[in-house]
Amino acid sequence: MNAPTKKVEPAPETDARAPAPQGAAPAPANPEAAPPKRRKRRALMYSVPLLLALGGGYVWLTGGRYVSTDNAYVHQPIVSISSDVSGRIIDVDVAENENVAAGTRIFRLDPEPFSIALDEADATLAAARLSVAQLRAALNTAKAKLAAAEHLKSVSDREFDRQQALAGRGVASSAALDEATAAVYTAENEVNLARQGVQSAIAALGGNPDIETDSFPTVRAALAQRAAAQRDLEQAEVVAPVTGFVSQVSSLNVGQYVTPGAAMASIVESDDTWIEANYKETQLATLKVGQPVDIEIDAYPGVELHGTVESFGSATGSQFALIPAQNATGNWVKVVQRVAVRIGVTPDDDHPLRGGMSATVSVDTGASRLDKLTH
Repeated sequence: MNAPTKKVEPAPETDARAPAPQGAAPAPANPEAAPPKRRKRRALMYSVPLLLALGGGYVWLTGGRYVSTDNAYVHQPIVSISSDVSGRIIDVDVAENENVAAGTRIFRLDPEPFSIALDEADATLAAARLSVAQLRAALNTAKAKLAAAEHLKSVSDREFDRQQALAGRGVASSAALDEATAAVYTAENEVNLARQGVQSAIAALGGNPDIETDSFPTVRAALAQRAAAQRDLEQAEVVAPVTGFVSQVSSLNVGQYVTPGAAMASIVESDDTWIEANYKETQLATLKVGQPVDIEIDAYPGVELHGTVESFGSATGSQFALIPAQNATGNWVKVVQRVAVRIGVTPDDDHPLRGGMSATVSVDTGASRLDKLTH
């Protein structure tokens, strides 16, 4: 008799989306999906640094054309205003920060003392010219005396000859001959004295009887004195030597006494502007005179001015210091030095510059590092 067969029930289907029973181990990952993810991560790990290196290398190679520094400042000449003569201020003709042209009067001193000095100089000059005229008259008088003495001497010589002839024939007495002889000696002495008078008169005229009156030493001295007095009178009006803006005029007050050489005000020459850029010595290799420059002024954000490299400083800034650094000691530390580069600025009426403004300058050398390597 055959044993009865047992019916096997099929296992129930489980929903893959159903949560695993609590405490059950997680299902193993798909072994075919794991390697591609690792490869992607490795690719990212290697590609990002490589791209950064390539980008940095490209930036470095294509850079270096512009050499920049922010250690730059605007400069304009400042001229001190002072008086060449002393006096009291009677007029002030300018105001603070006023734009004046060259020759504009700044202030005026009391001209009366200088006018009096000029009158005295005129009188001294007239007296000197009069003395020269008197010396000329004295020379003419001495010449006239010499001519008269020479004429008398000729008369005496003829009389002496006649008396000597008469005495030889026994007609004239010895006394008459002696008188004629004495007259000759007297006339000769008078001639000598007259000649000395002429020489003295010529010497008084500087040894040149034909000298011009204004070339005579005393007259020249008087002319110089008058010129000085005239100049002092003209210097009573202090004018602007250059065109620019007047500053520091608060010390100019009517009634104030001014001494020669004392700085009373200043004029800033706005028409002469340049930028002094202090470049590191390691940046100077590619800089040359005439290269174009882009300029940014801190006072005008977003505005770009233009200029040109004009010259290079003859020494580093440390060499012009009052107490230069002594590197011969054992405590020496190498410090990068800076050289002043003068940059001319193209004027821009819409953006006026003032001395002392801060700037950032970039010199266009015309070639990047890649260009330099390829050439």
